[in-house]
Amino acid sequence: MPRTPTRAVAPWVRTRLRVAPGTAWAFALLVLVTAFLAAALPRAVDTYESEGLRHDLAGAAPRNTVLEFAAPMLRPDDPSNGHATGTTAEDTVRQRAELERLLPAPLRVDPAESVHGVRTTKRVVALDRWLPQPYGVPPEFVLATPSALAEHTRVREGRLPAKADTAALTSEAAVTAETAKSLRVKVGSVVHVPNRYGSEPLTLTVTGIVEPVRPQGAYWAVEPLLRTPAYTMKPAGAEIHYYWQAALLLPPDGGSLLVESLGEPERYWRLAPVGGHLTAQDEPRLSRAVASLTGGPDLTKAREVLGPFATVTTGLDEVVTAYGGMRTAIAPVVAVAAFGIGAVAAVVLAMTGGLFAARRTAELALLRSRGGSLAGIGLRLLGETAVLALPAAGLGLLLATLALPGGRWGPALTAAGAVALLATLALPLRALFLHRRPLAHGGREDLIAARPSRGRTVAELTLLALAVGAVVALRRRGTEDSGDHLVSSAPVLVALIAALVLVRLYPLPLRWAARPARRLRGVVGHLSLARAGRSSATGALPLLALLVALTTAAFGGSVLAGVADARDRAALLETGADARVMGDADAAPLPDGLAKAVLGTTGVKDVAAVQVEYGVTLPTTGTGPATELRTAPLVGVEPESYARLAARTGFGPFPAELLKSTGTGGKDDSERVLPAIASPAVAERLGPEPQGITSAAGSFRVRIVGVRSATPALPEQDFLLVNGADLTHRADTVLLASGPSVPGDALRDVVAAASRDFSVVLRTERRAAYVDSPMQAGAERIYLAAIGAGAGYAVLAVLLSLLQAAPERAMLLARLRTMGLTRRQGRRLLGLEALPQALLAAVGGVLVGWATILLLAPGVDLVRLSLAAAPGLAALDSAPLRVDGWSLALPAVGVVVLAGLAAALQAWWSARGEPIRELRAGDAR
Repeated sequence: MPRTPTRAVAPWVRTRLRVAPGTAWAFALLVLVTAFLAAALPRAVDTYESEGLRHDLAGAAPRNTVLEFAAPMLRPDDPSNGHATGTTAEDTVRQRAELERLLPAPLRVDPAESVHGVRTTKRVVALDRWLPQPYGVPPEFVLATPSALAEHTRVREGRLPAKADTAALTSEAAVTAETAKSLRVKVGSVVHVPNRYGSEPLTLTVTGIVEPVRPQGAYWAVEPLLRTPAYTMKPAGAEIHYYWQAALLLPPDGGSLLVESLGEPERYWRLAPVGGHLTAQDEPRLSRAVASLTGGPDLTKAREVLGPFATVTTGLDEVVTAYGGMRTAIAPVVAVAAFGIGAVAAVVLAMTGGLFAARRTAELALLRSRGGSLAGIGLRLLGETAVLALPAAGLGLLLATLALPGGRWGPALTAAGAVALLATLALPLRALFLHRRPLAHGGREDLIAARPSRGRTVAELTLLALAVGAVVALRRRGTEDSGDHLVSSAPVLVALIAALVLVRLYPLPLRWAARPARRLRGVVGHLSLARAGRSSATGALPLLALLVALTTAAFGGSVLAGVADARDRAALLETGADARVMGDADAAPLPDGLAKAVLGTTGVKDVAAVQVEYGVTLPTTGTGPATELRTAPLVGVEPESYARLAARTGFGPFPAELLKSTGTGGKDDSERVLPAIASPAVAERLGPEPQGITSAAGSFRVRIVGVRSATPALPEQDFLLVNGADLTHRADTVLLASGPSVPGDALRDVVAAASRDFSVVLRTERRAAYVDSPMQAGAERIYLAAIGAGAGYAVLAVLLSLLQAAPERAMLLARLRTMGLTRRQGRRLLGLEALPQALLAAVGGVLVGWATILLLAPGVDLVRLSLAAAPGLAALDSAPLRVDGWSLALPAVGVVVLAGLAAALQAWWSARGEPIRELRAGDAR
């Protein structure tokens, strides 16, 4: 009779978890934190990218985002009106509803800011002499019938227009308060405009004066003339005449009357889009929808509603394209941080599995020697880790979802699942690899005597080829291809290769140092070197984790430092100093005593008053491409203060003696020669010989004594710099103030007290203006989080490597203490043992981080991450990546200090007990 298998007395998984609950909880916590970070990263990227799209749409001018449909408005008896689909006010309302229905997804409309009606495409001339007519030019009006006028205005006087009579050529109208004030219009005023089809003019009676509600909204802002009159110029032969432009607001039924005017009216529907529902993943669909509306299938559908001559215009496609460009530029730089922290986390999880496998080597070897199968042991170990890793990863995913509700679910689930899979398989795979055949008790593993296998050599060469390919690709084409993950992982691959190379070279310095250490009188030095040279086969993982963490920290710190430097320089290029005081007009002279008053302001340490005259004609001398330069600004300075400013800003520093005064100030002598510093183009234009200059500041000759590419007064322009004391007419126009903390409010009060016609621009305010995009702020936060998480995982790597050898070290200290080793010598022994590996990681991390940044810097441009404006609109054309010394040194020093503290703590903990406890044979530890 066959025997019935008996059930195990205690389940394997439950028993193992009860034996070491602290270890189980620590492992679960590690998986939870890692899964949370892995799931939070894609959700954080989705969140700031989606916020960036909504921010760009909300922050763009309404005229650049509104969808404007237009169709001609013709008389019913016009022969070309046969294709009209309806021209009454009721037809316009119906057509707007149909347009809103046919808008392709993801476009949605804000009904409150959308408007429709009839407007004149050409301004019509008013015939009334009582209207203001400067230079004898009559005002011109835009006639419009905007919908929902009552909801978008507050009536200040009279009432809203209600009636229009096309047969009688009359209509009521309203004007805004600004229009009424500028053109002296009152309730009851009558405005006449020409009639296109007869001699009798159209009569428009003003029945109300209104105040716009939300004047910056799309309803009013798309056509500002409807709310605010414009005083503009008109060429009149050789003269310039100024005249008024304004708008008259008619009732909805007034559209048919506009056909009788000379304004060539059109029906219009301005649909204001909303972006609150959009996400970053909607960008391609949004671009396709706009393209279809402006020149695709949806334009055909719109013409079926509005008529064959309908048009659709919008600047929304440019806004979406600019957003896509910034997103494409930022994504690869952020991916570098993601790959770095992901690699460190993966190595730490693998180290955790290796630690568990090393601690249970004897147990698993015993099971294998007693007939345990690899499949059976592997399934039991898989159950141990799965029961901890899977719930922890699920909880981490849930926490990431709650913390960042705006991201996608799929990428977060994939990332958390990858963490759970790695954490679950690390211990079983490591144990199965070590015990693929029964282990006999053997000698210790010695790194110095180890010889790498052929398989390991092939793997290292493969990784080396991948790293070289990634670096070459990044240097050649930059970071434009956001889908090329090999490029984003280049810093990680470089760190990986460096780790493998350092592990191979590590025995050499140990062997060299061990020889002289043998001749030392003490035993601690020799023992520490001997101990440092012996490690398990997993000894490369801690070094790999530290190198990847240090490289990621160095790269991330350098990115943040490069971003900060780019913003500082761009702001300085705009202001030329910490504060710039200038008049509303270019040639407005500074008030008397202003420079002294500004210098007395708290926080201001130095001022430089300069005289800037734009458009000074240069003589026709010189050869080469610079001969096309016809004019350049003339800058008169006080050499001492201006030289200090140039040295402080780095914009064309020069010794003050170069512009030594000739003592001819105030004299009207065109033959005197002044020393001058010029930009390269101006210097090439003038040549080495003295050249005559005629300007409002005086007539004189200049000799170029120095060439500088920039100067603080005009950092981005060509210039001709002279000593202001030598000018015939001295009148400073710009004041440049410097100081560690220039107060904006106090400085503006001082300037306002001197004159209301001058303004203050602060460098700090201009710098803050560059960070107005959620994508920029989000990318910076991710880099900061990556640096912090990398530091945390580096600490775990150090602790795990020490924990793996902790039992052996405790046994060694116990044995040595029975031989007379003191506690102080024990602490020195453990500290010196940990020092070579810590120094190797620190020095290697610095070298690898430095080399990685130098290799990748030509392919990385931080302009998009640094500045809110796109290249061409910003003050900088490029912002290259540079090495930041603090980002290299601080993490490396931290690794050495951490390793020393951990070794000292272990020595202190081991010294607390009695040696006999560690030497008892058979005790469970």
